[in-house]
Amino acid sequence: MNNMRNLHDKVHNWMNAIGFRLNASQKNRKSKVTTNHYFFETFNFFEKNTDGDLNNSKFLCFDMYGEKVNVRSLLDIQNAFFENISQLK
Repeated sequence: MNNMRNLHDKVHNWMNAIGFRLNASQKNRKSKVTTNHYFFETFNFFEKNTDGDLNNSKFLCFDMYGEKVNVRSLLDIQNAFFENISQLK
């Protein structure tokens, strides 16, 4: 479980360095799942956790073709981000 906590910390430290903003946060009261939507320029990604448990946070983003990318490491989200940003003109 420590790896997931480290992933959460690494992603959030990187997000803060880049300048991501929280666009929306929704909580399903019945299932206690919180979904946070973050964005920077044209890149968006989502973070889900249950009952505020950051050890079990899951991240989801999309590559430049709109395909889902399940984030298992900081490198996954960085690759998708830099591919997306490189397409801006």
